[in-house]
Amino acid sequence: MRIFVALALTAAVVLVGSPSWAYNCPVVIKQAEDTIKKAEAGKVSPETRQLIDEAKKLLAEAKAHHENAKTKRDHGDSVRKAKTAIAYAEEAIILQNP
Repeated sequence: MRIFVALALTAAVVLVGSPSWAYNCPVVIKQAEDTIKKAEAGKVSPETRQLIDEAKKLLAEAKAHHENAKTKRDHGDSVRKAKTAIAYAEEAIILQNP
């Protein structure tokens, strides 16, 4: 009986928790938007402008992947592009500070 209850609780946790693991695109996209805004608020040089522009391009692609997603793979592509956009924006922030 204890094993049955433990298995039932484990299954419930997995089933309830799975949607939050699968599609966190909006959270990562929001982080990318915030990081890009932070990069634009600093001293933008020609070098950092290229990084910010690349981050914006990837963010737009991430949004498109998310909006047109039909599979988990599409959502994965969205998250990957948003995280790459964050990396470009963070690099721009680092280069702005001497």
